[in-house]
Amino acid sequence: MQDQLSNLLRQKQHSCFTVAPGVMGMEIVFVNLYYVENPDKSWVLIDAGLYGSADRIRKAAEDKFGKGNPPKAILLTHGHFDHVGALQTLADIWQVPVYAHPLELPYLTGLSSYPPPDSSVGGGGMAYLSFMYPKKPITFKGRLELLPSDGSVPFLPEWKWLETPGHSPGHVSFFREHDRVLLVGDAFVTRKPESALAVLTQKQEICGPPAYFTPDWEAARASVRKLAELHPAIAASGHGLPMQGPELTQGLSDLARLFDQLAIPSKGRYVPEPAITDRHGVVQLPPAVNNTVPKVLATAGLVALAGLATYALTKRRKSRTYSRVKRTWPGYAAGNTSHHTPSEPEKDYSSDSLNPDLTVTNNYP
Repeated sequence: MQDQLSNLLRQKQHSCFTVAPGVMGMEIVFVNLYYVENPDKSWVLIDAGLYGSADRIRKAAEDKFGKGNPPKAILLTHGHFDHVGALQTLADIWQVPVYAHPLELPYLTGLSSYPPPDSSVGGGGMAYLSFMYPKKPITFKGRLELLPSDGSVPFLPEWKWLETPGHSPGHVSFFREHDRVLLVGDAFVTRKPESALAVLTQKQEICGPPAYFTPDWEAARASVRKLAELHPAIAASGHGLPMQGPELTQGLSDLARLFDQLAIPSKGRYVPEPAITDRHGVVQLPPAVNNTVPKVLATAGLVALAGLATYALTKRRKSRTYSRVKRTWPGYAAGNTSHHTPSEPEKDYSSDSLNPDLTVTNNYP
C-alpha cells in the first residue's frame, strides 16, 4: 500500500500516467512524451515536450529510474516544436544520442522549416492560434543518429518502429508486438487536437492528426490504415490520454474506414494538394489560403490559450503541494520525397551524409 501511494504521488507530481507495463507517459500542458523501460531497467525517452520542460522531465525520470541512471537514447516520433522543445537541454545533460527518421533531419539541423501551419482548417482555439506557433527548425548540436532501416528500435529489443508520414515527412510510430502497445505520436490522437476545450476536458476520442500541422493528407490516410491493421490493444498518442478496449478498436477502425470524412478538413492549404518535401526539406508548397479568421474566433483562441496557461499553472501548484506532502517520495541518407505511402519499397539509408555546406532554406516568417 505504501509503495502504491508513493507511486501515485509521484505520478501526480509530474503529470505522469501509466500506459502499460514498462511504459509511462507525461503530459506537458497539451503534449505527451513517454518513458519506456526494459526488463533490465535500462530505458529510453520518446519525444521531448515543450520548451522549458527539461527540468520536469528529468526529475520525473530520477523519481522513476533513480539518479545517475540516464536513458540510453532519446527517440523522436517527429520534430515539431512541441515534441523537441527540451531536446537540446536533455541531450546535453544526459549525454545521449538522439534517433530520428532521415526525412526529419532537415528540421532538426536547421536546414529547413516544416511546411507552414494552416489556421484556416478551423476546429477550435488550437487551430486558430497555429499561426503563432514556432515554425523555424531547431539546430540540434549533439549526436544525431538514424533509426535503423530494418525497423528495429535502438535499446528497445521488444519494439519496432514504423513509417507513418503525413503529419510530418519522417513521422514514425513505435509498436511492441507481444502486447500490441502502440506509441503513435501524432499519426492519430486520442482527443480533438484542434480544440483547446478538449485539452482542458481531456474528452477521449480517436481523431486524425492535428489538421493545422498536417501537410500531406494522402500519406496521413495511408498511415492510419497501416496502424489500424496492427490491431493495437493500447494506443498512446502525442495528445490525449491512452486508449484501449472497444473504444480504441471501434474508433480506430472508423477513422481508417472514414478518414476523409472524419479527419480531412473541408478546406485548407494542403487539402487539394500536399507539400512536397525531400531529404533537404521543403521543395514545393501549394498556394497559401486567404484566411481571414473572424476577430471573434481569434479572441476565442486567445481566451483558450489563457485557459491552458491557467491549467498549466494549477498543475504546477498541485505539484508543489504533493511535493510537500511526500518529500521522500550523424549520418544522412539519400531518401525520396515524403509524398509517399508506407507501401513503398524500403529506402537505403546507409549511404550519403548530410552536407554541412547546405544553407538554411524555407525558414518561413
